[in-house]
Amino acid sequence: QVQLMESGGGSVQAGGSLRLTCTASGYTYSTYCRGWFRQPTGKEREEVATLNTDGSTTYADSVKGRFTVSRDNAKNTLSLQMNDLRPEDTAMYYCAICLGQYEYNRWGQGTQVNVSS
Repeated sequence: QVQLMESGGGSVQAGGSLRLTCTASGYTYSTYCRGWFRQPTGKEREEVATLNTDGSTTYADSVKGRFTVSRDNAKNTLSLQMNDLRPEDTAMYYCAICLGQYEYNRWGQGTQVNVSS
C-alpha cells in the first residue's frame, strides 16, 4: 500500500524559505505524475507544482520563479523548495501522485505553512 508523508512545514516571515519533502513508501513504480497542492483555510485546493515522468514541470503563476519542485529517486522523495515566501502562500500543503493512472489518486496528510508579514 502506497503512503505519502509530507514534512518541512512551519512558520516563517515573509521573504523567508522553506523546503517541503514528501516521502513515499510502498510500490510507486507505476507513478505517472507527482505534484504539490495547497489549500488555504476556507478556500479550495489549488495545484502548485507538478513533476511529470519526462522531467517536465509546471507551476502555478503565483509561485513561478519562487518555488522549485524536484525528485530524489534514490530516496523516493519529492521536494518543494519555496523561496521568497509571501503571506498569501499560507496554506496546508499536500503532495500527491498519479499511481497507475493519469489522475492524482494518492495523497499525503498535509503539512502546514504559515507566512507572516
